[in-house]
Amino acid sequence: MATLKLFFSFLMVTVHLISSMAANRHMLMGNQMIDPNWYDAHATFYGDMTGGDTMQGACGYGDLFKQGYGLQTTALSTALFNNGLTCGACFEIKCFNDPQWCYPKAGSVIVTATNFCPPNYSKPEGNWCNPPLKHFDLSKLMFTKLAYYKAGIIPVKYRRVLCYKKGGVQFQIKGNPYWTLVLLYNVGGAGDIKDVKIKGSSTGSWLQMSRNWGVNWQTGAKLVGQSLSFQVTTSDGKMIQFDTVVPANWQFNQVFDGKKNF
Repeated sequence: MATLKLFFSFLMVTVHLISSMAANRHMLMGNQMIDPNWYDAHATFYGDMTGGDTMQGACGYGDLFKQGYGLQTTALSTALFNNGLTCGACFEIKCFNDPQWCYPKAGSVIVTATNFCPPNYSKPEGNWCNPPLKHFDLSKLMFTKLAYYKAGIIPVKYRRVLCYKKGGVQFQIKGNPYWTLVLLYNVGGAGDIKDVKIKGSSTGSWLQMSRNWGVNWQTGAKLVGQSLSFQVTTSDGKMIQFDTVVPANWQFNQVFDGKKNF
C-alpha cells in the first residue's frame, strides 16, 4: 500500500512538472524574438473598448473573437503592411519616452497584424499612416495597456516576435465550384504566410495557390468533391504539410482544423 501511494505521488509530481514546462514554453514562445532589435514608430488606436471596429478589415479575417485573436490586434501603416504580406505577423510594442502619457512600468503588449491603416494623401501633415512612417493603429484595449487614452498618439518601440496560437491552423473554404478561396488563420510561428499549395485527392500533384488579398489564397482548379491537403510556408521559410484536413464532402464556408501549427 505504501509503495502504491509513493507511485501515485511520483506520478502527480511528474504530471505537474510536465504541465509547468509546457506552460512556460508557451509563454516564452509568445515573447520569442524574430528580430531582437527595437525600432521606432508611433501608435494610435481605433474603435472603442468593445473592439467592434477592429473586426473584418483588410487582411480578410472575420470575427476576431471567434478566430482566436480577440482584441490583441493592430492595423499597420503602408510601410509595415507590405501590401498585406505582413498580415498575421506578431509585434511586441512598448510606449517609449513620453512620461506625460506612458504608464509607468507598463511593460509591453504583443499584438497580431489584422488590418491596414490607410494613408490620407489629402492630409499630408498629421496623418501618421502615410508612407514612409511606421505606425500601429491598435485596438483601444491594447493602447490603454500602454498609455492614457487621452494621449491620442504615443511614441513606441517595436520588434517582431513569434506568434503563439492555441490549436491548429484553421482553413476556411470559400468561393464557388470553379474557383476556390481559402482563408488561413490562427497561424503561429512567424505568423505571416508567404506560400500555399493545395492538393485534391484526385489532382495527383500539388497545385500552387496565389494570394488574392490579405490571408486569402486562391486557385482556379475544380476541387469540389475531393479531400484537400495543404502545404503552408511562413515568411521564415518553415513549411508544414497538412494532409487530408478537408474531407471530400466539404461545403463552402466551412472551417477545418489543421490540428498542427508552427
